[in-house]
Amino acid sequence: MNIFENYLKRIKDILIEISKNGELVLPEKLDGITAEIPPSKFNSDISTNVAMVLSKLNKKSPISLAENLRVHLKNNDKLIHDISVAKPGFINIKFKPIFWTKFVEDVIKNSQNYGVNLNEKKNKYLVEFVSANPTGPLHVGHCRGALLGDIISNLLKFNKHKVTKEYYVNDYGNQIENYTKSVYFRIREILNKEAFPLDNKDLYPGDYIIEFAQNIINANKKLDFDDFEKIGDNLRNLSIQEGLKLIKKNLKSLGIEHDNFVSEKMLVENNEVEKVVKYLQDYNYIYKGKIKAPVSEKSSMWIEREQLLFKSTDFGDDKDRALQKSDGSWTYFASDVAYHKNKLDRKFDYLINILGADHSGYIKRITSSVDALSNSKGKLICKVSQLVKLIKDKKPFKMSKRKGDYITVDDLIDEVGRDATRFIMLNRSSDVELDFDFDNVVEKSKENPLYYVQYCYARISSVFRHLNKNINSEIDISKFDFEYSNDEINILKKLSEWPNCINVSCSKLEPHRITTFLYELASLFHSYWNLGKEVPEKRFINNQNKISDDKLIFLKAISNVIKSGMNIMNVSTPEKM
Repeated sequence: MNIFENYLKRIKDILIEISKNGELVLPEKLDGITAEIPPSKFNSDISTNVAMVLSKLNKKSPISLAENLRVHLKNNDKLIHDISVAKPGFINIKFKPIFWTKFVEDVIKNSQNYGVNLNEKKNKYLVEFVSANPTGPLHVGHCRGALLGDIISNLLKFNKHKVTKEYYVNDYGNQIENYTKSVYFRIREILNKEAFPLDNKDLYPGDYIIEFAQNIINANKKLDFDDFEKIGDNLRNLSIQEGLKLIKKNLKSLGIEHDNFVSEKMLVENNEVEKVVKYLQDYNYIYKGKIKAPVSEKSSMWIEREQLLFKSTDFGDDKDRALQKSDGSWTYFASDVAYHKNKLDRKFDYLINILGADHSGYIKRITSSVDALSNSKGKLICKVSQLVKLIKDKKPFKMSKRKGDYITVDDLIDEVGRDATRFIMLNRSSDVELDFDFDNVVEKSKENPLYYVQYCYARISSVFRHLNKNINSEIDISKFDFEYSNDEINILKKLSEWPNCINVSCSKLEPHRITTFLYELASLFHSYWNLGKEVPEKRFINNQNKISDDKLIFLKAISNVIKSGMNIMNVSTPEKM
């Protein structure tokens, strides 16, 4: 039940009825009319701009038209207590307490679907995220983007869209060659006591490579590691498998599982790059030309060579992009275009790419290629995950580690736990940098948003437990007849915002709105709970060790919404803390 959508429809229906009597002139479409949360300074529940939208067409001032509409709206709805008009023409509606009783009934009866927009078209989404090179463990730089992709997927699924979560394995090119050689040298180090060439800056020196090497030795007793040229292809596949095995383990510790892993190497070997180049050539989107030196390069050092170029400027990019290097090999961009053609061929309605902060400059070129391949705009949506700064004792924090020059996902989870990692990483908009403060994350106070939300659920659970009731069991509300007080209605009003929170979070792909909503709801609840210390009638459990039906239902409605939100985040809701 979305009270804002319901009342917007109700307002429009009333407008149509009024217009039949000739009292009101309506446009062909009633676009632009809203029903939304009013500013807190107004003691009302819903605000609409209908008078301002229709004033010009009806040749009346917004205030005058609002006063006329106010009477009609109130006469047509027995659940409205009062309607006021505020400059420049807003109509503010205040409901009777019985409205909120009916609202709670709907929330509990539809506990599984409360917040879901069942009226919108449901789409097929492909969400590609993480896609780190399979050359080592995931680090904190990957963590926020990984969680952003996972929770966006959960959010879309909650709203009944079909979602496929995908990882693009960059298992082709020079980096993979260097990585494979690193594993080879570690194998030689283990078997023949040969020193690893630490002076070679192209190699991967991390201790995890030693583990990979030992795993490969143990599982391949008959393999001869004397000649890299003979064993290279086999060792490359084995090394990639080891890298992916560790990455999947890291992802699982974060609570993430992908549906698909797509190999760049397989795309190249299946000639999908050549096929997409031919496809673009047929549409005259490719030509041979020269690229001028980038701003970051000295013109005197830049050699202009004739290359195969994609006309990305035709689709809003700032320059055309190379698909083929001067030596004839394909650029990374060419493989990426082929991959996105592969995505489009699988008939998804929308493609979502989660990119790290260092890849934000890549958005224009890949978006232009998808526009060219799909002959439509808006098919690809790119979300950038900005950097995370780890802070402890009010200063930048560097954990001790064994895996090179970065902090791994497993290091972070060992320090603060999976729940905190998931919730806090998405506690702010992904397009701004995040300070991950270890002191706040482990603190049991309002300063720790995860604790504050979980404690809210645990407090509600304690009431059910005290009454020997299961918080997850269903409640029969058909026989109850009661009205809520203003203190309780303030919390119910917050619950009424949940469908809008889901809608906006989905449409903008901004899951941080979920954590913000849950924190605000928890704050209202804790304030109400603390009222019981001063006002006995506000206590949930009275002097006779009982709880009134209205309060039990009130608690159930709150717990249902918190549970839904935390499930989207894939964060636990402990019943005891």
